Amino acid sequence: MINYKEVVDFCKSYLVVNREAFSDPRLHLVINDARAELESREEGYDVIIGDLADPIEGGPCYQLYTQSFYQTTVRPKLNQRGIFVTQAGPAGIFSHTEVFSCIYNTLKQVFKYVVPYSAHIPSYADTWGWVMASDTPFEVSVDELDRRMKQRVKGENKYYILSNLLHLE
Repeated sequence: MINYKEVVDFCKSYLVVNREAFSDPRLHLVINDARAELESREEGYDVIIGDLADPIEGGPCYQLYTQSFYQTTVRPKLNQRGIFVTQAGPAGIFSHTEVFSCIYNTLKQVFKYVVPYSAHIPSYADTWGWVMASDTPFEVSVDELDRRMKQRVKGENKYYILSNLLHLE
């Protein structure tokens, strides 16, 4: 079984580019079962990001991709205008039917606005997909997003994704 604390400690030690993120006072890192953590908390969130293993039947994350989980656990924890984003697996022309289309269609059953998107990920040798969902329309224009990023990000925009529930205060 994976010890996620050890993974995080390894990243803190060896992924130099992330050191500043881990020491940011706004970060409250929680290493726990995602469902249990969401269900136990009272507060709502502006954004919930799901970066989980693919929903392979019988796999460790299968139940975190169901209509029931989105409806009874994720959606109630989103603040008004909140957004849920999840990785949705391979999204290439030949691979999108593996899980990408299923995740998109499941989210469409729960949320009013659902937007799929993808990017080529060289290390996966395929196009990878994500799905963003909300009950409020996505109203920010591309130009506005660019403006906000230029205003808030100093230097080059770099990121690494860790598969944990992160809460920025």
